[in-house]
Amino acid sequence: MSVYERDGAEIYRRSFAMIRAEAELDGFDPVLERVAVRMIHACGMVDLAADIAASPRFGTLAQAALRDGAPILCDTAMVAAGVTRSRLPAGNEVVCTLSDPQVAELAARLQTTRTAAALELWRDRLDGALVVVGNAPTALFRLLEIVEEGRARPAAVIGVPVGFIGAAESKLALAEHPAALEHVVVRGRRGGSAIAVAAVNALASEAE
Repeated sequence: MSVYERDGAEIYRRSFAMIRAEAELDGFDPVLERVAVRMIHACGMVDLAADIAASPRFGTLAQAALRDGAPILCDTAMVAAGVTRSRLPAGNEVVCTLSDPQVAELAARLQTTRTAAALELWRDRLDGALVVVGNAPTALFRLLEIVEEGRARPAAVIGVPVGFIGAAESKLALAEHPAALEHVVVRGRRGGSAIAVAAVNALASEAE
């Protein structure tokens, strides 16, 4: 019989300890360090720390928004499903509009991806929300376009779309946007739903 660790709490404890021992986390504030550790845990790559960047008040304002009951707007069902509801401080609504019947028609009319078109259904919830983009660069670009209209501003953005076309560019656009949105990104091509969800769960509760 194989000998392996079976205690879930001990697996977490040792995993996070190994990450902190191996990753370069200097310069991260306490909240961003917690976010970075969970992001690394989600992908198994300690070198991810070098590509994690955030605005100075990201952690403070993202946590405050969650405590105040802000909705969590997710670009994909995978991101929404990964949010641990028991960690949420205010029973926050977790929203993904990608499967809404209106989205296919919106995408065709706007000549964009379904993921980007689904953001049109966020407009009445976007102001003060925590936005989580873990998949589609087009969704992050569309978010910035909506913000430029001046009608709504999210409290903070977790912008970690993954891929080869537009991923690095969309994250750079978020980080350098004139609206100075509070954000965390993973520079370059890496990202994805698991990393995005890890950031949400780290913000939602201080308990590891």
